[in-house]
Formats: sequence, C-alpha cells, structure tokens
Amino acid sequence: MDNVPLSIAERSGILEDPRTGHAKRHELLDIIVITLCAVICGADNWVEIGEFGKAREDWFRQFLQLPNGIPSHDTFGRVLRLLDPEQFSTCFMDWVRSVNALAQGEVVAIDGKTLRAYPNSW
Repeated sequence: MDNVPLSIAERSGILEDPRTGHAKRHELLDIIVITLCAVICGADNWVEIGEFGKAREDWFRQFLQLPNGIPSHDTFGRVLRLLDPEQFSTCFMDWVRSVNALAQGEVVAIDGKTLRAYPNSW
C-alpha cells in the first residue's frame, strides 16, 4: 500500500485542461477539488458550488493554490462542461479505488459521519 497515490492531484495528471490563454485564471485541480467537496456536501448546481467554495475559502487555501480566489459559478460550469467525460471518469474512479484499497474494504465516511445500523429502524 505504500505506493498507492491517494491524492486526487496525483490522479488528475491524466486530465487535459481544455482551456487556453487567458481562460486559465484558476487551477484546474482547484476547480475539481472544490467541486468534489461541494457535491459530496450536497451542492446541486454551479451556484451552490461557488457559494460552498466562497464560504470555505480559508479552509481550501490550506491545500489549494487559489491564485485568483474562488472561481465564479460560471467558471465552474464552463470548465467542467469542457472536460472530457471519459478522462474525468477514469481519473475519479482511479482515485476512489485507491482510497478503497487503503481502507481495505472498511467503510470510509466521506461526510464525517459514522455509519450506524439499528436492526429495526429500517
């Protein structure tokens, strides 16, 4: 397991950035990470993803570059629409598999909650 890259950054190397020229004000990795975190936390649209990023900008700055701050909701939508869906799917699934391999089949609570089953509560 020592050689299993867990970082989405390490997995994102296969993604081609579809933007050109001045359209690259924000790092592709920053956009992807903020989007994944927002969606995991319940964001349903580009506006909610942008609001999520802005509300947690200080936290994101601990590990993302954010050279021009949090992207606008329009930027999230435009950039993610331009990504090659197959490349993104491959990148994301490789990352999920690496997390699963590290967890060795254990439940990984990505939302910070513990899974609890009560026999008669279903």
